[in-house]
Amino acid sequence: MQIGVSFLSLSPMSRNFYKPGKPRRPSHKRPASARPAYSVPAREVFDVRIEKMVQGGKGMARLPDGRVCFVAGALPGEFCKVAVTFTKKDFARGHVVELLEGANPDRVEARCPLYGKCGGCSLQHLDSAKQAEYLAQVERENFRRIARIDLPEDFKVHTGPAWGYRNRARVVVVCDQAGDKPIVRFGFRKQESNSVVLFKNCPVLTPALNDFLQGRAREIFAGKFRPGREMEVNLFDNGAGEISYYYEGMPAREFSENAASVAEICGKKIESDASVFFQSNLALLPALVQSVRDAVDEGLASGEASDEWLIDLFSGVGFFAALLQEKFKRVTTVEREEKCLQHAKVNLSDTCESISAPAEEWLASNVVNIPATLIVDPPRTGLPKEALDAIAESSVNRLIYVSCDPVTLARDYAKFAAAGFALKHAEGFAFYPQTPHLEMMFVLSR
Repeated sequence: MQIGVSFLSLSPMSRNFYKPGKPRRPSHKRPASARPAYSVPAREVFDVRIEKMVQGGKGMARLPDGRVCFVAGALPGEFCKVAVTFTKKDFARGHVVELLEGANPDRVEARCPLYGKCGGCSLQHLDSAKQAEYLAQVERENFRRIARIDLPEDFKVHTGPAWGYRNRARVVVVCDQAGDKPIVRFGFRKQESNSVVLFKNCPVLTPALNDFLQGRAREIFAGKFRPGREMEVNLFDNGAGEISYYYEGMPAREFSENAASVAEICGKKIESDASVFFQSNLALLPALVQSVRDAVDEGLASGEASDEWLIDLFSGVGFFAALLQEKFKRVTTVEREEKCLQHAKVNLSDTCESISAPAEEWLASNVVNIPATLIVDPPRTGLPKEALDAIAESSVNRLIYVSCDPVTLARDYAKFAAAGFALKHAEGFAFYPQTPHLEMMFVLSR
């Protein structure tokens, strides 16, 4: 799973450096990843020391007036010239103009030539082997500050390939014409912008996706759209080299022939299509599956949870339930997206119950009066208050919370703690290397 703020900087797929004038210290050679991508209008500039990394992968510094400034492209300990691009009464945002001294030893040269222009991969200036360590430290501080807890000493961040991992992406197809010959090019949106950054080969996409874009995709989309028109297309590589795609307004026949996909995960075939959400890092997904399975087994063995009923909220295409259904006498999945429900009915056995409804509405109208095994996997906004309250009032004594936003997880945990739940186990999953995103799994019980 997308990142950002509304200023130009060198961070997730639209970070643009301000081009500096004469360096203050011409004898100091700046790392390539600290050099400007291209110039933008001059702004207020300060020399600051970066104290630490914070949420979103920014470096935190303090301006001369004492305000906190969140700096894109900076690493802890570095002394930087920073262009301030956004200000409020109590904080500011900016980006590195020049690295003056004290380059962090974990700084590296960005691998992608579009770094600082494209709207993603904002941590390419940080050594891939160190990114998980930095993100873990950020989350430890977040949970102390927001939830008033320390993450366990054994908190681990699972990692996978740093490059060529992303099997799902949304690209912009740009159609032009040279005489009678259609020209098809591909790009990504700039952060918080409708502008397009064109690319030929994206280093975080899987080889199969890059091959598709450089070959068959040009044939598919040539002449499909009017010259000068842009169209966003969802792409999915199922891990076996089979590419599916979807775009808004796609004819039904083309959808049935080209949008559907089947991916084999941990020995289970999971049906989906390119129009709905599915995990974007198949290489790391088995690690999450194993962690969830272990958490389920521990709950059943301890008696904190029952095999009478598995409830999978925000279930998508029924992914977790499909991999766990043999362990339970009753399985219910709840997902509001109708398209996902159609796939869930294929992925699950006929005895499973698949409900199309908002999770909070289903919980409000269904009494959970046994210690069911509960899995929640909400969007970035976290659990709706109504859902959280209903879980707290139910007979559920153990739940597995899979989160794609640690900040909302920390917020929700604080509320669960007030309802008597305690943190039993926590793990992180770096599904999006080169970005500051981290997914987490919490096991809570009472």
